[in-house]
Amino acid sequence: MSKITTLSEFIMQRQQDFPFATGELTSILNDISIASKIVNRDVNRAGLVDILGAQGSENVQGEQQQKLDVMADNAFIRAFKSGGEVCGIGSEEHEDFIAFDNEISKNGKYVVLFDPLDGSSNIDVNVSIGTIFSIYRRKSPTGTLATLDDMLQKGSEQVAAGYVIFGSSTMLVYTTGRGVNGFTLDPSIGEFCLSHPDIKTPETGRVYALNEGNLNQCDPGLKDYAEYCRQDDPATGRPYSGRYIGSLVADFHRNLLKGGIYIYPTTDSHPTGRLRLLYECNPLAFIVEQAGGIATDGKNRILDIQPKELHQRCGYYVGSKQMVEKAMSLLKETEKIQA
Repeated sequence: MSKITTLSEFIMQRQQDFPFATGELTSILNDISIASKIVNRDVNRAGLVDILGAQGSENVQGEQQQKLDVMADNAFIRAFKSGGEVCGIGSEEHEDFIAFDNEISKNGKYVVLFDPLDGSSNIDVNVSIGTIFSIYRRKSPTGTLATLDDMLQKGSEQVAAGYVIFGSSTMLVYTTGRGVNGFTLDPSIGEFCLSHPDIKTPETGRVYALNEGNLNQCDPGLKDYAEYCRQDDPATGRPYSGRYIGSLVADFHRNLLKGGIYIYPTTDSHPTGRLRLLYECNPLAFIVEQAGGIATDGKNRILDIQPKELHQRCGYYVGSKQMVEKAMSLLKETEKIQA
């Protein structure tokens, strides 16, 4: 029987990768693990108790909050505040960032930006959902309250990022800039165990994830790419399969492991896009690049974008290298023709 490596053991083994962290980053990842287990418990029993359905209020994005959204948000905030390594957080569910004002947290060296429960509109129909997180070293002096500048950092400055997917099994996938590793929760022992070491995403795939119902509002080059995906070509394995779950974590996770491209573009009705740069696009871009893929807004590398506001949105093309490059080439060709 091969030795099982738990998440805690794996993090401790890799601690030497971050001599400047002296254990703080390890502690934060462990806090995320604990909060994820709490959310997993609540997700699994959602149909048995009164925690399905809408909360009855909207979040800052103008979206209907689900009861599990609020529960997940509270679980992670409690974990970060009590851990003492995080001085402040930014959450999709709050209009402003939260600076922790207890003394131990003011001395924390990190901030965390997160989407507590991505895909929550799918909760009531039992589709896979997830948590996405991004960790940065603070810019403000330790011992003081966290500031907005701590939150508005480029994705290239992330020290760690990851996601947890709650599906047929619960998995935590993360990177610290030295590859990507995945851990599956073993409910019999209550531990995340290493199940997907050193994940590498295929250079190409057979799946494109795109809401084609919005194509008439998109860049004309994207229509050309969708048509390209649908064409028969035995040499390349096309036509590709359209697989759009509508849950970002679920679509991303499938493509990361199997190969594919996920597209959520800007549209006429949402000219700046729908996905959030800080909570969704940056952390998944960090992961996919570490796995050998690409993430762009259609013109710029996601990790190079300087955020100007907490809830900034952007267009998003992420996935296997060859598929994203092909999409970008068709966007550029169409742009030249129209110029």
